[in-house]
Amino acid sequence: MEKVIKKRSRRSQDLFQLFLSLGIVIFINIISTFVFTRFDLTSEKRYTLSPATKDLLKKLDDVVYVRVYLDGDFPAAFKRLKNASKEMLDEFRAYAGDNLQYEFINPNANNDPKERDKLYKQLMEDGLQPTDLNTNEKGSKSVQRIFPAALFTYKSNVRKFPVQILQTRLIGSPEELLNNSIEALEYQFAKAIKQLTVINKPKIAFIDGQGELDTLTTYDISRYLEDFYVVDRVTIDGQIHSLKDYKAIIIAKPDSAFNEKDKFVIDQYIMHGGKVLWLLDRMRASMDSLNGKPQTVSIDMNLNLEDQLFHYGVKINPTLIQDLSCAPIPVITGRIGSRDKTELEPWYYYPLSFPIINHPIVNNLNGVKFEFASTIDTVRVPDVRKTVLLSSSEFAKVLYTPVLISLNIMRDKPDPKLYTDRFKPLAVLLEGEFTSNYKNRIPKTIAQDSAIDYKARSVPNKMIVVSDGDIIRNHLGKQRGSIIPLGYDISTKQTYGNRDFILNSIDYLCDDSGLITVRSKELKLRLLDTNKVDDERTKWQLINLIAPALFIILFGVIRNYLRKRKYAV
Repeated sequence: MEKVIKKRSRRSQDLFQLFLSLGIVIFINIISTFVFTRFDLTSEKRYTLSPATKDLLKKLDDVVYVRVYLDGDFPAAFKRLKNASKEMLDEFRAYAGDNLQYEFINPNANNDPKERDKLYKQLMEDGLQPTDLNTNEKGSKSVQRIFPAALFTYKSNVRKFPVQILQTRLIGSPEELLNNSIEALEYQFAKAIKQLTVINKPKIAFIDGQGELDTLTTYDISRYLEDFYVVDRVTIDGQIHSLKDYKAIIIAKPDSAFNEKDKFVIDQYIMHGGKVLWLLDRMRASMDSLNGKPQTVSIDMNLNLEDQLFHYGVKINPTLIQDLSCAPIPVITGRIGSRDKTELEPWYYYPLSFPIINHPIVNNLNGVKFEFASTIDTVRVPDVRKTVLLSSSEFAKVLYTPVLISLNIMRDKPDPKLYTDRFKPLAVLLEGEFTSNYKNRIPKTIAQDSAIDYKARSVPNKMIVVSDGDIIRNHLGKQRGSIIPLGYDISTKQTYGNRDFILNSIDYLCDDSGLITVRSKELKLRLLDTNKVDDERTKWQLINLIAPALFIILFGVIRNYLRKRKYAV
């Protein structure tokens, strides 16, 4: 009788535990319908979207459809990129719901070469860039054209935006390139959705009137900026309210001095929260001055901006940088028959700057090409934080005005002992509360005029100062009106990071949502030791094969023993 009572008591306890477990599961499911949360257990929070991205996705009012052209038979690296893209889109769907749909497409699935080429042409017209993938299977080499990119469409294909998933860089291993591409996924995808769904674009303006770069030499960057902004050109001409409608202005390579009226307008624009991207040449120098002669002299170019920039926290020096990390130029080195022989030689006046800090503007950015850049000094100014975005390499030399620029420097191998000026600033971000350049300098009648609305101290603001105006200039082709993309070098067939740097700079200055900060997201690169893998391959294969089986057997034995002990009569 006692045994029967014990069995009933044990059965009651088991049933109670069963119903309690079911109750807890049902309760959690009911709560989960009202409260949404996700848990990211990775150390770098790789699956955690930024608040700006979540807010953007929750506000979608129509379907964003994503076609990712990363399906097919790829090497492991591209499969990893495909899986990372799918995981990121799944994260986006968790917040966007049915307003985000996607599919993966194999652009090489069609066996008909004509139809395949037709699709290739359409994808390139949509802005997707192909990559030729070299494969070697069973001793047979082949080239496969792939499109590591995605096409975002919105409101039934009315709006389209291409995203290049695979990033390109001049330096770094394939593993680092892949990791950088995965790091950029959230920002690239969110930026595409933002561009497609934006209703009222902010207005920005290029400043005219002091010999700045014209519409033709800024055509390429203007075309890309127009995806996100309304781009105008403005001549200040002393009009105090000429800039009030603009979120940011770009001062791109002026070649003559600013008058005090225009400087005052720019100063008060900054004091009231306007953003400025300063792209200034301190020295007068260009390759055109070397046409037909082996050398020229570069001198200080007075723009009458030195006092204003000094008040804000920087000083562009009357210097030129020579850098062993530089872009080459074609040089005639002889003749072959009746034709000139041309070779590429390093031109030390064209520094290549590779970012060394993890900042949203320059993180994972390709090398940026400068042309006749000067050094920048930061000035101790209260309440203004300075961040050096780009600098020379550790093997640079500073030349002071006047500078003799000669093509003869390419004849001899440079002496590294002369290039000891390390990491000289070339682009600086300033953030904080700026003091007006005209504080205590203007009459009370002007300071107290309500129409002028003079401010001696700015609201929290930011600006970027770059010591080279050519950083934004696209070159022109030999054919009349042809535009060479910004950052593309015809001689080397390389694309530098100039365009991305300018776009990121404007985004950082104008972005109130904080989306640009996603670019600083960093994923740890965890690579296997290939030598150790080769040496210990057999050992780890046996461990992976035998250990799970032994664990299951051991678990079964222990469970059987505990069960017998529990239910033994």
